[in-house]
Amino acid sequence: MKIGIYGGTFNPPHLGHVTAARAVSELLKLDRLLFVPAGMPPHKNLPAGSPTPQQRLEMTRLAAEQTGLGENAEVLDLELRRQGRSYTADTLRQLKSQYPDDELWLLMGTDMFLTLQTWHAPEEILSLAGIAAFGRTEEDTEELFAAQRDFLYRTYPRARLFTLTIPGVVEVSSTDLRARLGRGEGSALLPPAVYGYILRQGLYGTNADLRALPLKQLRPVALSYLKHRRIPHVLGTEQEAIRLAERYGADVRKARVAALLHDCTKKLDMPSQLALCKTYGIRLDELEQKALKLLHAKTGAAVARDVFGVDGEIYSAIYWHTTGHADMTLLEKIIYLADYIEPSRDFPGVDKLRQVCYKNLDEGLLLGLEMTIEEMTRMGNPVHRATIEARDALKG
Repeated sequence: MKIGIYGGTFNPPHLGHVTAARAVSELLKLDRLLFVPAGMPPHKNLPAGSPTPQQRLEMTRLAAEQTGLGENAEVLDLELRRQGRSYTADTLRQLKSQYPDDELWLLMGTDMFLTLQTWHAPEEILSLAGIAAFGRTEEDTEELFAAQRDFLYRTYPRARLFTLTIPGVVEVSSTDLRARLGRGEGSALLPPAVYGYILRQGLYGTNADLRALPLKQLRPVALSYLKHRRIPHVLGTEQEAIRLAERYGADVRKARVAALLHDCTKKLDMPSQLALCKTYGIRLDELEQKALKLLHAKTGAAVARDVFGVDGEIYSAIYWHTTGHADMTLLEKIIYLADYIEPSRDFPGVDKLRQVCYKNLDEGLLLGLEMTIEEMTRMGNPVHRATIEARDALKG
């Protein structure tokens, strides 16, 4: 197995890191790519006011998900847990003991490649891993790489070197990017979820008011709460909510806010969900105490209200988007159905359901509730009483 190792301070991880990681992975045909945020860089100190190690770890995780490598991309905290300076030789030694029969490749940019011989224990580094160096600007040419390759081959005959210039690479200076973020700029140079996390945490002097975010900032913040595979669903729900709100005369902005935040706690496990329920005083019935899928609507509504200051109408739309209830409001119906029929949904009967929803909202809601009850019954799962009450109310 070929394993790539991509280290750095990732302060913050930006699109330059993402595009380089993706390109090298494809060209070297890596089976896995390990992102390793540095704890204490050996060649420089982290700037004052930098994010905590845990914050850099979380941003790196969000960025790694943007590479498109799926489960083949993983973020490790081994350097963050290690005491003292984060020497690459120590990291490679640890990884080699973990993967003794695999082929390791260390990814680095041009500036690191050109100074590799000055690092701590360069001979050991080159004996443990191949070097995959990539040009990150148009000025990084093959001529520059060739001279350093020749020097390293002469000095370290066992070295394995692979160099490339990445077409269309996003050129980013982390120092400049941090300054731009403090001025309210630079969002286009970051993966959206990373930018959202920065806003949530108030990093790099952003200091955004989460209770008064414009939609262009609320969207990346909402995405930062999600697992990567859920992002298309949430964005699809937003677009479907816009269409339904326009079709039936609901408040479009409220529909968009509710759609963006409706799954903000979806990725939490049962203990975390129950802890949030306790924090917010959410009372659970017997079924909800055992059904994880039912809890994110309640906890998500509480987070939307507490963190983002949504009003009661949006809170209620998020709270009921999983089960529905009798005599739903217009916005509640729209969010329930937008979540059900958004474009990435693909199940038997969804096309018919979409057609009915745009013909008559209540008929669409009734059909959706009946489909849910039928599916749950067929699978042998209990149906929440609120769903049955919602169906019965529509049937009169």
